[in-house]
Amino acid sequence: FKKGCISLLGSTMSFTPLELIDKCIGSRVHIVMKTDKELVGTLLGFDDFVNMVLEDVTEFETEAEGGLKTKKLDQILLNGNNVAMLIPGGEGPVAVDRSAAVAPE
Repeated sequence: FKKGCISLLGSTMSFTPLELIDKCIGSRVHIVMKTDKELVGTLLGFDDFVNMVLEDVTEFETEAEGGLKTKKLDQILLNGNNVAMLIPGGEGPVAVDRSAAVAPE
C-alpha cells in the first residue's frame, strides 16, 4: 500500500471525494461495481466523472452458483458511471462463510 492514501482514512481531516481519490493515485484500490463484479488494481489516474485508469488489475465476478471467478488484466479504463464504491487499500472481496450465519428463529 502507498502510505498516503491509507493514513488519511483514520485522520480527522476532511476531504471531498475527488480529493480522497486523488490521494490514492499510485495505491491499490478495491472497486465494487453496480454489477456482480469487483476490481482490485493500482490507480493510475481519474477524471471528474471518476473514469479511472487502473493497472495490475484482478477482476472478481460472482457466479450464479456462489463461486468467484477471477481474471487478471494488465491495464484498463473503467467507466466511472458503473462504480458503486471505491475502497482505498482494499484487497478484494472477502469470502463469506454462509454456514456460520445465524438463521432467524
